[in-house]
Amino acid sequence: MALTNEQIERYSRQVILPNVGGKGQDKILKAKVLIIGTGGLGAPCGFYLAAAGVGKIGLVDSDKVELNNLQRQIVHTTADIGIPKVDSGKSRLNALNPEVEIVTYPLRLDSSNILEIIKDYDIVVDGSDNFPTRYLVNDACVIAKKPLIHAGIFRYDGQIMAILPGEGPCYRCLFPEPPPAGAVPSCQEGGILGAVAGVLGVLQANEALKFILGIGEMLVGRLLIFNALDSTFRIVKVPRDKDCLVCSEHPRITKLIDYQEFCSLKAKRDCSIK
Repeated sequence: MALTNEQIERYSRQVILPNVGGKGQDKILKAKVLIIGTGGLGAPCGFYLAAAGVGKIGLVDSDKVELNNLQRQIVHTTADIGIPKVDSGKSRLNALNPEVEIVTYPLRLDSSNILEIIKDYDIVVDGSDNFPTRYLVNDACVIAKKPLIHAGIFRYDGQIMAILPGEGPCYRCLFPEPPPAGAVPSCQEGGILGAVAGVLGVLQANEALKFILGIGEMLVGRLLIFNALDSTFRIVKVPRDKDCLVCSEHPRITKLIDYQEFCSLKAKRDCSIK
């Protein structure tokens, strides 16, 4: 479709890019991206996807904004404390770009609802803060053959990998099973530098836009690791596990599993990193 004069002005700096142009911007405007978690990762990712003009963005989060979120979850403000994160996120993203359709899912994903939610989207971005959700999202995307951008953050470090089912390894190829409860400290226990969340969230947006546009080389089979203290990036190759529980030729996991038993999710629900 032809861009309007306002769209040409709004997106002019990316429309003039090689390999984007009007056709590329049209792809972005028609794209549908689901962001799981409207927190440390989902907030910066959502901002840049909305700014780029992604046509439909889904926000999944069951939590409300808390004061301790504001150090890193930049889509929320002090005035938003106590309201659902998806509502705060929608308001802020639409304030940035009112033509983006924002769909909110104020719920916790589980095996009964995730496939129905992800089916309407082209790509999934995982900014979840716990291992049960992370493994559930990976398995659902592999089963549904949905592209997935994984990222995780902790203290001064972050990691990101793109998962294209059938083309490269999945999260389980790297980490076959969730860790036992208490094996990995939460960000409440270990802390997180807010800027690290920003770096990884923006990288997730970058991977999603590369997928939408069909340009560049995605992080498929490559885990990008960032360390904020020495400002370094390094890439670790991740081979596809021929015996992977979910993405191998003969998977042992063919139905979704709720992994609540692996993590203590009672008080803060944050058994991983955010």
